[in-house]
Amino acid sequence: MSNQEPATILLIDDHPMLRTGVKQLISMAPDITVVGEASNGEQGIELAESLDPDLILLDLNMPGMNGLETLDKLREKSLSGRIVVFSVSNHEEDVVTALKRGADGYLLKDMEPEDLLKALHQAAAGEMVLSEALTPVLAASLRANRATTERDVNQLTPRERDILKLIAQGLPNKMIARRLDITESTVKVHVKHMLKKMKLKSRVEAAGMGASGAHFLITVPSAVRRLTMRRTVRQALA
Repeated sequence: MSNQEPATILLIDDHPMLRTGVKQLISMAPDITVVGEASNGEQGIELAESLDPDLILLDLNMPGMNGLETLDKLREKSLSGRIVVFSVSNHEEDVVTALKRGADGYLLKDMEPEDLLKALHQAAAGEMVLSEALTPVLAASLRANRATTERDVNQLTPRERDILKLIAQGLPNKMIARRLDITESTVKVHVKHMLKKMKLKSRVEAAGMGASGAHFLITVPSAVRRLTMRRTVRQALA
């Protein structure tokens, strides 16, 4: 990012001390800058619309409009920025629900500062980010979804299956387009149709389905190993 403008980030969290701590941490990174902060979902949505940040760090448990409701509203706005949930909760229902509803990542608030900063860089670069402690949580969810996955994947065209496989491997649309020798816009159209057929809300869900499906070479254990904070692993659900 050194030759580019700093990535912009919006903080949405009802704890002012936490926001201050995160801002101080981010100030150590010259290629990321905090452009706004909000103490509740309503204010966060207004700032997101006016600032259009590259990244939104969203608390899950807030009074009034909670994090999931805020996430839904932000997704309805079709904002270009990526949204990463930042929470104390490591419960499977919270994690899986957030990802299904369109979050581009899920980070725990007890992670080490250097790991958080590294994750924010990855998120700003367009990758999926997940705390390493969530690996067993997602492993259980992947196993539970395996049977449903096989049925849903049968609805896809061969090209859509190819794209799903590459999504599960962590490839962004641009790289998928190069791999399949098609345009990026064509990839986006296929992804849109694929999500509709499989009744999914985001490519995050599609990545999980692809990683757990028996139609692909990616086994559940190998997919789960990707869901750690290491660079080669963080892209599993991107």
